[in-house]
Amino acid sequence: MSHNTFGHLFRVTTFGESHGPLIGAVVDGVPPRIPLTEADIQAELDRRRPGQSRYTTQRQEPDQVRIVSGVFTDLRTGGQVTTGTPVGLIIDNVDQRSKDYGDIRNTYRPGHADYVYDAKYGIRDYRGGGRSSARETAMRVAAGAIARKVVPGLSVRGALVQIGPHVIDRKRWDWDEVARNPFFTPDAVAAEVFGNYLDGIRKSGSSVGAVIEIVAEGVPVGLGAPLYGKLDADIAALLMSINAVKGVEIGEGFAAAALTGEENADEMRPGNQGGPTFLTNHAGGILGGISTGQPIVARFAVKPTSSILTPRRSVDRSGAEAEVLTKGRHDPCVGIRAVPVGEAMVACAIADHYLRHRGQVGESPEWPFPDH
Repeated sequence: MSHNTFGHLFRVTTFGESHGPLIGAVVDGVPPRIPLTEADIQAELDRRRPGQSRYTTQRQEPDQVRIVSGVFTDLRTGGQVTTGTPVGLIIDNVDQRSKDYGDIRNTYRPGHADYVYDAKYGIRDYRGGGRSSARETAMRVAAGAIARKVVPGLSVRGALVQIGPHVIDRKRWDWDEVARNPFFTPDAVAAEVFGNYLDGIRKSGSSVGAVIEIVAEGVPVGLGAPLYGKLDADIAALLMSINAVKGVEIGEGFAAAALTGEENADEMRPGNQGGPTFLTNHAGGILGGISTGQPIVARFAVKPTSSILTPRRSVDRSGAEAEVLTKGRHDPCVGIRAVPVGEAMVACAIADHYLRHRGQVGESPEWPFPDH
């Protein structure tokens, strides 16, 4: 199996399966002398960790990360910093229950990657989905924690803005509220609605989808390249690579189709040395595939978890009819824990483009530009 690596200069390779002994990542291209400890990464992993509320899978994984290469003691400061060599990361799996999946070893679960993995490779790890499991995303979060340190002043935050048919009220958006509820939502009123709704979904053994919004601030002007290295294209590709994601939009996204040209264009007025002042941000911080300096705004939709207690019709490896009832511990809404994963993917894309930009043009020229 190839294609387990993403990025050009900030390059991440992940490995491991859901029910294997461990999962891991190699993060290459990290500049030297960036302060980095396991605690820096652990803080992000703890946000994604399963079993923290009744609304997520009850698999108990501490997700304790170990840095096994790429850091050393800075003799000038005494602190641990990156060396410029590949940063190796390991997380042990400690709470696998492979026996829960014995009944489906020869049967394909509807909505899962079981059939296509078997059709492509002629073999599949049926224990929790193996490589196709969301367990792998823990390493993306770890890589994202490093990516955040690569770009000076970068802030990447995510919030859940919709569960099933229920959406937040953007007038009540409060970033501080995201850390106060189990849904990563910025609307305290919506959090209560989400809780009541998901209780019913969970008790029925079903699942539901969600929409997550990621906002990146402190992004320099000029990241991204025309035509085939667009920043928004790479962000979209990385968000689409997350398990269960079925749609991505930047800025107004699909809603832009309902706007007129006058409504959609982000007008500008004279600003300061950092560039012009934009009056709106319908473009989501990216024009022509290149960052404008405004906040980058991306949203992605996550489908309902396919592992549910309701029997579903399927086939087995021989092609015979079968019925599948999935056992095990599963998220009634996998979109909840996808928030820190989405943040990590956006951070990695920005870090990669930051290094690519510096490599091609160095520092961006000051604005306003001198007369030609």
